[in-house]
Amino acid sequence: MFNIKKTLTIAAGVAGALAFGGAHASADTTDYVVQSGDTLNKISAKYNVSVDKIAAQNNISNVNWIVTGQHLSFTTDDTTSTQTASTTTAAADTSSTTQAASTTSSTDNTASTSTQTASTTAAATSSITTSSSSSSETAALNALIARESSGNVNATNGQYYGLGQLSAQARSIYGGNTADYNDQLNAMKAYIAAHYGTAVNALAHSNSTGWY
Repeated sequence: MFNIKKTLTIAAGVAGALAFGGAHASADTTDYVVQSGDTLNKISAKYNVSVDKIAAQNNISNVNWIVTGQHLSFTTDDTTSTQTASTTTAAADTSSTTQAASTTSSTDNTASTSTQTASTTAAATSSITTSSSSSSETAALNALIARESSGNVNATNGQYYGLGQLSAQARSIYGGNTADYNDQLNAMKAYIAAHYGTAVNALAHSNSTGWY
């Protein structure tokens, strides 16, 4: 006699074997923190992985926009296809597969939105910080120029000369021996960078000691 129950049991066992036998993967995952000056093209070339693949695995919608400090995670080897397991599962329970796909899609959309929001926030914060820092530097530099020479490129005080009143020794290193405003300004900036790092630090020193 044809045993329906036995036949269904065997079919289910075969489907299970196909599901577990067809699903295996081999991939190396790389975690990378974006450095200043990085682009997806540079990272792609360094790790021999496509830009599209990095973007897809990190929910990046604009491949020309990544920010310093951003964490990227991507696989550097292709995984073995799991199509056999997926097909078998879909045939056994179409309803469950559809629901899982819908949930995954929703999760991906949420992750993408979160990533874009984080990138936008980080970029905006970086822009504000950079603008504020640049404004402070400019103000400090102008304060030093006003204090040292009142903006007169021909101002002299013994061996000290120009906008920043640099000594002869400093001018031999950094320039600024001409009466050209930009030449003297660049020499003053170079001197400040070498001795104080920033104009803000140089102004603080000048406020404390009367010289910089």
